[in-house]
Amino acid sequence: MNKPEPRIVILDAATYGDVALTTVTGTWDCTVHQVTHAEQTRARLAGRTIAITNKVEINESVLNSPDARDLKLIAVAATGTDIIDKEAAARRGVTVCNVPGYASQSVAQFTMALILELASRASSYAAAVKAGEWQKSPVFTLLSFPNLELHGKKLGIIGYGNIGRTVAQMASGFGMEILIGGRPGSPTPSPDRLLLTELFRQADFVSLHCPLTPETRNLVNQESLASMKRSAFLVNTARGALIDEPALVEALRTNVIAGAALDVVTQEPPSADQPIIVAANNLDNLIVTPHTAWSAREARQRLIEEVRENVAAFLQGRERNHVA
Repeated sequence: MNKPEPRIVILDAATYGDVALTTVTGTWDCTVHQVTHAEQTRARLAGRTIAITNKVEINESVLNSPDARDLKLIAVAATGTDIIDKEAAARRGVTVCNVPGYASQSVAQFTMALILELASRASSYAAAVKAGEWQKSPVFTLLSFPNLELHGKKLGIIGYGNIGRTVAQMASGFGMEILIGGRPGSPTPSPDRLLLTELFRQADFVSLHCPLTPETRNLVNQESLASMKRSAFLVNTARGALIDEPALVEALRTNVIAGAALDVVTQEPPSADQPIIVAANNLDNLIVTPHTAWSAREARQRLIEEVRENVAAFLQGRERNHVA
């Protein structure tokens, strides 16, 4: 007897932009929703055996609802899986898979762009030209914004997976010295890694690439910020909740550290009055970009292809990128 055809729901197709989903929708029975709000999730899972989600949360309440009784696979179209209650999924016998490594090049490249912007202030100088400031200069140049060379600076990387390693390779090309942080919560890192307290103290730039877990939530806080050099910069292209945002805003406002560049914040999309957004509009030493480091077109296409392979493997009874 042939196995029944999978019934797939794609919950947030708008996330993938202009990348075609036909590699999935042209293969199986799919219902496609551009955006799914929290109150719509249960109903949209009804009768579906596979859910594909990038950022739509599937929590214990959703998993235990009658609407999810047919669900067998949650294919997360991302690397991070903190939107899924994995323990509840395991109890329900629902497999969870993700897509590791698809955006390593894209995120690392964007991370370096943020590091370069913090160091060189290129966009600030471009804005000064548009404002007519160069045109009024008495000399051939403008020196309105301090900039510095990356060569010889220490880059502390917290989270040394695919993205962290790619950032290290790129930064090494600029002559930066790489410091690798030990696993958060580990009292005895391996010999080639530093205690995080030491990394924060030594680094000229700290770049976050670790997942969001109970051990890493608010990893950057008032204490760790106070231990950093006053000339140091913080970069986050991982998860917003790795940083205690009020503590960071205060540290930037009082020049405890020199600057920060964030591609992620705790609430996404943010509200106009979210403190970190208000600060970005008022502080010259804070850059916030809209969670776009992952989104190079090549990476988004790779993501969809990998999701298809994950689904195909599951239907064939093969384990591929399963998350415990």
